[in-house]
Amino acid sequence: MAVTVLLLFLLAVSAASADKDAFIGVNIGTDLSDMPSPTQVVALLKAQNIRHVRLYDADRAMLLALANTGIQVTISVPNDQLLGIGQSNATAANWVARNVAAHVPTTNITAIAVGSEVLTVLPNAGPVLVSALKFIHSALVAANLDDQIKVSTPHSSSIILDSFPPSQAFFNRSWDPVMVPLLKFLQSTGSYLMLNVYPYYDYMQSNGVIPLDYALFRPLPPNKEAVDANTLLHYTNVFDAIVDAAYFAMSDLNFTNIPLVVLESGWPSKGDSSESDATIDNANTYNSNLIRHVLNNTGTPKHPGIAVSTYIYELYNEDLRPGSVSEKNWGLFNANGVPVYTLHLTGAGTVLANDTTNQTFCVAKDGADKKMLQAALDWACGPGKVDCSALLQGQPCYEPDNVISHSTYAFNAYYQQMAKAPGTCDFKGVATITTTDPSHSSCIFPGSHGRNGTITNGTSLAPSSNTTTSGCSPKYVYGGDLVTSSVIFGVALMTAVFL
Repeated sequence: MAVTVLLLFLLAVSAASADKDAFIGVNIGTDLSDMPSPTQVVALLKAQNIRHVRLYDADRAMLLALANTGIQVTISVPNDQLLGIGQSNATAANWVARNVAAHVPTTNITAIAVGSEVLTVLPNAGPVLVSALKFIHSALVAANLDDQIKVSTPHSSSIILDSFPPSQAFFNRSWDPVMVPLLKFLQSTGSYLMLNVYPYYDYMQSNGVIPLDYALFRPLPPNKEAVDANTLLHYTNVFDAIVDAAYFAMSDLNFTNIPLVVLESGWPSKGDSSESDATIDNANTYNSNLIRHVLNNTGTPKHPGIAVSTYIYELYNEDLRPGSVSEKNWGLFNANGVPVYTLHLTGAGTVLANDTTNQTFCVAKDGADKKMLQAALDWACGPGKVDCSALLQGQPCYEPDNVISHSTYAFNAYYQQMAKAPGTCDFKGVATITTTDPSHSSCIFPGSHGRNGTITNGTSLAPSSNTTTSGCSPKYVYGGDLVTSSVIFGVALMTAVFL
C-alpha cells in the first residue's frame, strides 16, 4: 500500500467528437466492512476532484451527500428491481419519483443505468429489459427531465462475439430481439451504449495469446501490434480493440451513430496464487495509462480523436465481495481514504492533478464515544506532548468548541509529529486516517499545505522534550456540559495506552 496520496484528478477535457466533454469517472461500490459515511465519500471525491461517479443503486443518503457538489451522478436500477419495473409503468414512475425527482436539481443526476450486464447475468430478465428502459424514460419525460438524464443499460463485452479482428465483431445473435430495439431506443433518445471493458479478464482467459503489455497499454513495437486484416487498422491495446468491436457490432445491425461510454474498466491490485498478474504495479500501469488515453482524446483506430468517457472500477477495495482475492482488490483507495497506489498521471492532457503527495491526516472517527475522545485528547495534550495551545479560547482552532473538533486537531498533531508512523493514528479506536485536509478558516492543521501552499511541519509543533506544558486547558465545556479532564494520568499511561 502506498504511503503517498493518490495523484488523481479526473477533470473533463475537450472531446472533438461530442457536445459533452470526455471524462474519467469512478464507480462507488459499498461491499466494505468499514464503509465510509456518505459525507466521507463525498469529501474524498472533492479532495481528488472526481467530478463523475456511478452508484450501483440510488441510495438516498449518498444522493443527499452529493447535493450541491456539482458532481455528475449515474444512478442504477439494481437487477433485483428490474423485473418489477420492466413489467409496470407505474412501478417505474414511482422509482423515478422517489430516486430521481426527489433529488434533482440539487443532486446532479445525469444518467440512469438500468440493470447491470442483464443479458449475461440475468438472462431471464432480457425480454423486459427494453420495456424497463422505456418506462423509466417515460417517467423522466413526464417529469421534464429527459433532456438532462439519459437512460441506458451496461453490457458485458462478452455479448460481442468474434471480437478480433474488430471489423468482424457482432453481437450474440440470440439477443438480436433485445439488441435491435435497445439500439433503436438509444438512438431515438440521444443516449449511448454502456459497455464494461475488462482487458484483465481477456488477458487471463487468453491462455497466453494476449501479451501482458498489450493489455496494459504499454508501448509495443510495430511488429507486435495487432492488425485488422480487413481494415488494416493497427491496435496497440486490448481496450481500443474491444471498443471498436462494439462499434463494428452496432454497425452490423445498421446502427452507426450511437456513442459509447465505458461504464466499468480497471485492473485488480492483488490476487491469489492463480492471479499472478493482479499486482499493484500492473493496476497502477493500467489505470494510469487508461486515464491518459481517455483524457488525451486519443480515440480508437476506428474513431481517432473521438475519446470514450470511462468510469474506473472502482473507488474503494471491497473486502466483503465474494469470490477470489482479486474481486476484493479493484479499488483506488482503502476504506480509510488512503490510496492503494499513486497513479502516474504525467502527460494526462490538461488534467489539473490535485497533488497531495504524502498528505494524510488523523481525525476523530464519526460516531466515536465522546468520553473516549476526551480521554484521548487529554493524553495527546499531556503525555503525548502535543502543543495544543491553538485550541485555547481566542486561538485559531478554538472554534468549533467541541470535543470532536479539538480531539481531531490533537490527534493529527500527534500523528504528524510522529512522522505518520504506523499505529500513531488509532487512540483506542476513536481515530482514523484520511486524505481530506481538516483545516478550516484560519485553523491550519499540521501537515496541511495551508492557504499559501506551504506545508506546515507537524514536528515543529511538538513541545520540547523537557517541557510538561501541553497548552490544553484542563477543563472544557462542550454543548453546555462540563467535562473535567484528567491531564495527569501517571507514568503507566504511556504511548501504548492510546495507540
